[in-house]
Amino acid sequence: MASKKSIAIICGGGPAPGINTVISTVAKIFLKDGYRVLGIHEGYKGLFSEDPDIKEFDFDHADRIFSRGGSTLVMSRHKPKDTEFKTEFFEKHHVKLLVTIGGDDTASTANRLSKFLQKNNLDVKNIHVPKTIDNDLPLPDRNPTFGFHSAKDEGVKIGNTVYEDARTSLQWFIMSAMGRSAGHLAFGIASACHFPMMIIPEMFNKTKPTLEKIINLIISSMIKRRILGIKYGVAMVSEGVFHNIDEEELKSSGILFTYDDHGHPELGNVSKSNIFNVLVQEKLKQLDIKIKSRPVELGYELRCCRPIGYDLTLCTLLGIGVKKLYDEGTTGCIVTANSRGDISPMFLSEMEDENGKIPPRLVDMNAQISILCFQNLHFLSERDYPVAQTYLDNPEAYDFNKILGWT
Repeated sequence: MASKKSIAIICGGGPAPGINTVISTVAKIFLKDGYRVLGIHEGYKGLFSEDPDIKEFDFDHADRIFSRGGSTLVMSRHKPKDTEFKTEFFEKHHVKLLVTIGGDDTASTANRLSKFLQKNNLDVKNIHVPKTIDNDLPLPDRNPTFGFHSAKDEGVKIGNTVYEDARTSLQWFIMSAMGRSAGHLAFGIASACHFPMMIIPEMFNKTKPTLEKIINLIISSMIKRRILGIKYGVAMVSEGVFHNIDEEELKSSGILFTYDDHGHPELGNVSKSNIFNVLVQEKLKQLDIKIKSRPVELGYELRCCRPIGYDLTLCTLLGIGVKKLYDEGTTGCIVTANSRGDISPMFLSEMEDENGKIPPRLVDMNAQISILCFQNLHFLSERDYPVAQTYLDNPEAYDFNKILGWT
């Protein structure tokens, strides 16, 4: 068995629905062609360890996992330095192809590794399958990244339940959804659930986000709904907005943070929805407005749910696409599928900017869906000022368009 040609699969970053579908498809199609299929636990950390934890696939295991959530291979965010690269694993197991599943960091590391192996006279091809529930990779035809639609679907289920709770109990909920750079997930969930307010990083295209602006946008929606006779609602805030606020403002906000070795607040250790909810409640108390609100954090609940039919099909296609590109001799690429289902390779050089970074794909604020959805949120505008003065001394400070500089 040691002399039999093989392929290796690793998973980097965080989970996304559909990982197992990709793994299953790749494993079954290569097993069919007589390859050993080796899954390495803990990504690059496992691959370059002294004793890698290897899962050798057979058809039975591959067939059992294709529709499951999570990842049958343990994932890792470890990003190895060039000095950690070794050839032993590839030589010992006669690896002909390394399949990497992950984001841009996993892909760029695979690119460096491929060059290292070539220098050491090892012909190991690499094909990368891009995944993220954030939907922020600049894929051709603005096609979604796998896992996004399943995570959104799970978020919508939770969002609808929370909205029903708000309506039933006549209170507000402040919800936060994942998306470090882009607001696709928050936008998709909030628009599907008919939330009266959503706040995403892309909205701040004419002004810089601050805690005060975000709080005032939420209160703007609360007061508008009161004027309309509606005493409940849900406000969605993308976590990316939080990450765009100045560090000094966060430090002086009174929020309790842990700090890293460089003195930066560790934003991943705090609940964004809880922070915004506390700040909203403090502001409402100052304004002497009695509105109850509760925090709901949408995060890890979405990453390991079962993939919906859309992602099952997409991930199957991408897995088959890995074999197609490999058979064609293509290497050092990302496998992509367009809206017609055609497979094509995409190279990192096509995605990188002049600094070698992959810019995130953002919500297009000029798209009709964005314009129409934001127009139909509930918020204060100039025509509401006379009635809003029942609640606010300065309603113009809560004017949605003025806060964002859209007027």
